[in-house]
Amino acid sequence: MKKRILVVEDEEKLRRVIELHLLSTGFDVDKAATAEEGLKIVDRADLVLTDFKLPNMDGLQLLGLIRRQNAQVPVVIMTAFGSIETAVESMKAGATDFLLKPFSLDHLMQVIGKALEVRELRDENQKLKAELGRRYEFDNIVGRSENMQEIFAAIERVAPTRATVLLAGESGVGKDLIARAIHFHSPRRDRPLVKINCSALPENLMESELFGYEKGAFTGANTSKPGKFEQADTGTVFLDEIGDVPANIQVKLLRILQEREFERLGSNVTRHIDVRVIAATNKELRAALEQGTFREDLYYRLNVVPLNIPPLRERKGDIPFLANHFLRKLAPDAGSRVESISDAAMEKLIAYHWPGNVRELENVIERSLVMCAGTRLEAADIKLESAPRKTPQGDPHFLPEGMSLDEYEKDIIREALRRADGNKSQAARLLGLTRNALRYRLTQMGMEA
Repeated sequence: MKKRILVVEDEEKLRRVIELHLLSTGFDVDKAATAEEGLKIVDRADLVLTDFKLPNMDGLQLLGLIRRQNAQVPVVIMTAFGSIETAVESMKAGATDFLLKPFSLDHLMQVIGKALEVRELRDENQKLKAELGRRYEFDNIVGRSENMQEIFAAIERVAPTRATVLLAGESGVGKDLIARAIHFHSPRRDRPLVKINCSALPENLMESELFGYEKGAFTGANTSKPGKFEQADTGTVFLDEIGDVPANIQVKLLRILQEREFERLGSNVTRHIDVRVIAATNKELRAALEQGTFREDLYYRLNVVPLNIPPLRERKGDIPFLANHFLRKLAPDAGSRVESISDAAMEKLIAYHWPGNVRELENVIERSLVMCAGTRLEAADIKLESAPRKTPQGDPHFLPEGMSLDEYEKDIIREALRRADGNKSQAARLLGLTRNALRYRLTQMGMEA
């Protein structure tokens, strides 16, 4: 890609000579006769070559204004009034180099080449620092994909707050780990984290388990007992599988979120509580709203900060890092001598569709470590589920007659957007995609992204 140089010089003949020489050596050139003209176009310059003496402004003043607009661009100052003091002053002010008129065009090119090389080194250094600063692991959550980097950034932003978080994603994607990461990076890290698996609690016991009960509240209640929310006071409650909560409990959860208060079963004493709520679901709650099985007001109370965790099949680039992470983590406990994974074995892992997501990958690695007798996992050591993926039932020609796959996909996406009232994040969840993946598909199809 050609570099663009801005030449700010009030002497027209010199400006023209420099421009022609730069063009002949492969640069793009912008030119300006005054500092004011140059400042209008400095944002697109890769290097600025400016005279020290300009109408209405000297080179140092121009340098200061350039730094405000484009702090990284190298600036080389030319002057016929050169002195050691002027050179030192210019360099202190941030000039990259200094040229004393008259100068040869060869000298000019040497100075420009050096200045651009310094900029490239500085840009590369900043890029490397940014790469080193990126989190590829966050409390045992591993991911280098763009999707997971967004999740890590979201955890860091939301953790210090008390905002309610709703984690959405398929079973096995790591919602439990993300909930723990949010809690342990929050000001409540030293307070209780109480996990409640809503799908594992029988409906007739859920109220007493969540909110506690008083002595005599029901047969067998021989003593009073605090519920899960009381146990989590000043800490965090993690409501896993929130979509399985029955309607009568949804009302009480809404009150907890709105008023921070509740009553134990069998009591009329209102108790106040300070808890942060993180909820998780592998169901599409928007569909549950349409079906009337989930309260709309509770959904919006939970959905303050939604985080959609992508399935493993949408971030296959993370599989090598996850596989090696699990190998290092599990090999000692398994008494395994395995130290690495062969390329063929890794290709086999990447090609698999992972219906059980990260949890399934961990189980596969553990099973392979137990069965492997060598020091490296080979493709033959990787035992995967042989069951085929689910396919549509009925006629094998399952596309509507006369419709192509692209047209069918467009129709599905349009319907998802309609159901989500145009909200792309909600439409993406309906489709089992990330928001970025949906936007990519919209762009590829020529639909508005």
